Amino acid sequence: KYFKYGQNIYENIHNLKEKINNSKDLKNLSKKIQPIEKEITLFHANVVNEIVKESKSNIDFVGFHGQTIFHNAKEKISKQLGDGKLLSKLTQKTVIYDFRQNDLKNGGHGAPLTPIFHKLLKTKFKIKEVTFVNIGGIVNTTTLWNDDNMSGTDIGPGMCLIDRWVRHKSKRNYDENGIIAKSGKVNKIILDQLLENFYEKKNISSTGPIQSFDTKYFDFSFVKDLSLEDGAATLTEFTARIIISALKAADHNKEKIILCGGGRKNNFLVEKLKEESRVIKLIDEYGVDGDFVESQAFAYLAIRSYLKLPISFPGTTGVKKPCSAGEIFQA
Repeated sequence: KYFKYGQNIYENIHNLKEKINNSKDLKNLSKKIQPIEKEITLFHANVVNEIVKESKSNIDFVGFHGQTIFHNAKEKISKQLGDGKLLSKLTQKTVIYDFRQNDLKNGGHGAPLTPIFHKLLKTKFKIKEVTFVNIGGIVNTTTLWNDDNMSGTDIGPGMCLIDRWVRHKSKRNYDENGIIAKSGKVNKIILDQLLENFYEKKNISSTGPIQSFDTKYFDFSFVKDLSLEDGAATLTEFTARIIISALKAADHNKEKIILCGGGRKNNFLVEKLKEESRVIKLIDEYGVDGDFVESQAFAYLAIRSYLKLPISFPGTTGVKKPCSAGEIFQA
């Protein structure tokens, strides 16, 4: 089931994220963070209670990821809004939450965490070699080989810049189907500046083949003087180039490339990616509802955490050794 945040929560989250550019901001805004965190937790409690009431199954526990507002692997900080203990008390269920801290403590980037779930999907789909491209706010990839080797990393901006631009220049929350971008023109000078700035910063901050990003990592100012349409077109082209470049650089000549995440619904972006590769498909084409891959992934990570099984690995987050995680709170 999909439960949409009310406009008030949605705006509170994004207004807060706009104010957080570093860990100092995170600390200084703690008093403003607390009421929003409580609001988000209450929203989730109502959702859980409704699902429990309607479910014919006995629900043992809840996997609760929360809402990311800041991520910095170098400082070992990843902040998700959501109070697992309060959620447990309100639902009278065991709650597993805070999935990223243990990985960060053990030398990992705390992201991406979905590769182990993608491995499960690879087995389900009976594919030998595959790359999953998860286009959320950030894009991350998981590559799985026939010998069960697995690698994962964040590669750059997904929908975060496009969504932020659309919110900044209009009353919409995102560019539905990429229609706004499709009606605009790419500013090639600004596109080159965006690409140059991204790769320069990435090279400076690189800690090896594995990266993790916060949405604020990417410079938004280059497009500020463009129209809504031209800005959306330029940022969409930028995002597509980053994804295509990463797939080419990693020699991802796999049997399949599968697109997941909300960005797969941006038809204009997906068309650009498919122009570069014939093996790209949407996860929905495999009989899986792409809108629920992330939530299913964290349900799976909650189960693995509960069973003390690893959820992150040296090849996916850069952690020193396979690492379990997730705080467990029993009501």
